[in-house]
Amino acid sequence: MIHFLNCFTCKARVPRHWQSGGLCLLIETVQGLVLVDTGLGQGDYLHRSGILRVFQVLTIVPLIPEEAAVRQVQRLGYQPEDVRHIVLTHMHFDHCGGLPDFPHAIVHLHRREYAAFTGRMRRWTDLAYDRRHIAHGPQFALYDDTGETWFDFSAIRLPFEPEMWLVPLFGHTHGHCGVAVQTETGWLFHVGDAAPMDLGDYAPAWLVKLVLGPHAPRLRAFKEAHPEVRMTTGHMWLDFFEDVQ
Repeated sequence: MIHFLNCFTCKARVPRHWQSGGLCLLIETVQGLVLVDTGLGQGDYLHRSGILRVFQVLTIVPLIPEEAAVRQVQRLGYQPEDVRHIVLTHMHFDHCGGLPDFPHAIVHLHRREYAAFTGRMRRWTDLAYDRRHIAHGPQFALYDDTGETWFDFSAIRLPFEPEMWLVPLFGHTHGHCGVAVQTETGWLFHVGDAAPMDLGDYAPAWLVKLVLGPHAPRLRAFKEAHPEVRMTTGHMWLDFFEDVQ
């Protein structure tokens, strides 16, 4: 079973009707609960980072503490330690801020992303990294390309059942990946921040490529060619979360 969590409400200043939530997936697996991305953590609400403050200037961020993934996990009847694994699409503050709330979880991500997070700045989007989010010293499981594929995408099999794949979609960050999950009704392909919300084409192509990387056209074509695969993005319209309740 997959729970769809909104872990970061954000509202555009213009146009005002653009209201989104940061999508995190809580997946029940044989190996325990797996959380895909974490949204903001409890510490982010107590001590806002510089990049979060900048984000609040550019957009409207209500900062709702109850949206912290750890609180949502508890409302679903689990304990924080039940989250045994965390898979990250990338390490921007709004995708990994909750890592300290799950200190015993193993953190799975592409080796390139970990190197970008801990190394020197490569591109302007690296400004969204906040190294405080790994100050607690989590255990990492780092992955490299293996030559395998999922559909026609290069992919890396993750050690979980049901079947899960890390799908490199580099561009938004140096090691950004999507995550594919086999469900009882078919595949879910969560593409993270490699495409605009809900894979829409409402933003200019040049802006999408500048901010999110080069994959949006390919992902839209894949969605059209494979209607049996459910696709989600790292930020979805708020009504998405109302529909999946």
